[in-house]
Amino acid sequence: MVARTGGRKVDETRAISIVYERLDRVDGSARFGFGETKALASISGPIEVRPAQENPSQATLDVLIRPLAALPGTDAKALASTLKSIFAPSLFLSHLPRTLIQIVGQALCGSESGSGTGSVGRGRYASLTAGLVNATAAALVNAGSVPMRGVVCAVAVGRLRTEAGAELQLVLDPEESELPKLAGSGCFAFLFSSLLSHSPSSNTGTPACSLLWTNYTTGAPFDVSELAKARELAEQGARQVWAAMKRSIGSVEDVNVEVKTDVLSQQPPYAMHVDDDKVEI
Repeated sequence: MVARTGGRKVDETRAISIVYERLDRVDGSARFGFGETKALASISGPIEVRPAQENPSQATLDVLIRPLAALPGTDAKALASTLKSIFAPSLFLSHLPRTLIQIVGQALCGSESGSGTGSVGRGRYASLTAGLVNATAAALVNAGSVPMRGVVCAVAVGRLRTEAGAELQLVLDPEESELPKLAGSGCFAFLFSSLLSHSPSSNTGTPACSLLWTNYTTGAPFDVSELAKARELAEQGARQVWAAMKRSIGSVEDVNVEVKTDVLSQQPPYAMHVDDDKVEI
């Protein structure tokens, strides 16, 4: 048995937190965290698009990654391109032609993560990439203004350093303190959708999922069987993320129902009387 920080099992993620921030001037926003690895995302759209970016057949998807300090660098731009490639197939962009869908993401991590980006685009700290993907997915669900094929959930998998001939050791959701012990890692993003056909072994309480994207890589050569084991472990973690996201959406819906009921139950303090003889048309 592998000893991990906090006594976690190899197939156990850190505590998952999802908070809907209700940011101003955006249609949806959410903060997602694996333990202390947290990310924030906002969704704006569909909104008016500049003529230079206008697409007559589908909406234009624009992704921006803002670091905690300074201006976006190469890593932030690479990560923005990665998020765009992940979410473009999961959205019905053709339903909103000549509009703009803008995603803005920001990592809320310490200096060990490179001020929010670091080398996450290359998979060295894949949990941060997974956090940004999940924060974006939660923000899209919170907005409700962009038609979706399903919900994207992501999780990281790491490969521990082992001696020659030793058994392969994979861990789910590696944290920053475990990075020196890893020989490789990667982020796996899955699309959960009722449009996908269920496999015989799939859980009836969770919709079917398919792998959208991964950047799993190691310092040493690996074979297809290792990639399959990493994918299977990542799918288990992604289902945990999906379940947590479902619970968070249910709590938001309950709050909205209560607020709406209170508003409807309030009677207006006065009624406005209009004299038809004095109204000019």
